[in-house]
Amino acid sequence: MPYKEKKVEKLYYSIGEVAEMFNVNASLIRYWEKEFDIIKPHKNKKGNRFFTIEDIENFHLIYYLVKELGLTLKGAQKKLKENRESTVNNFEAVKTLKEIKTMLLEIREEI
Repeated sequence: MPYKEKKVEKLYYSIGEVAEMFNVNASLIRYWEKEFDIIKPHKNKKGNRFFTIEDIENFHLIYYLVKELGLTLKGAQKKLKENRESTVNNFEAVKTLKEIKTMLLEIREEI
């Protein structure tokens, strides 16, 4: 059985790395951090923000609600407060369907 190297996951990501992941400005990341209490980055003595995997997953959820569904920030905050579990479940279902679509398109290209 061939050896497969594990993908190395970082513990913390800088604000620039997070902004690059979502193709947005760092100022938007800082703004969402202020608006949504589910994002709590670690800060060093200089005040640099370091985001965990959990923070990035929360950014994915916020990005989905605001950028893809078109909700306002107030609407996204309300949706997360009232029924976070169903919102997360819907987000996970959409994410899985997108992955399946990508996989099927790749298979179609190979044929």
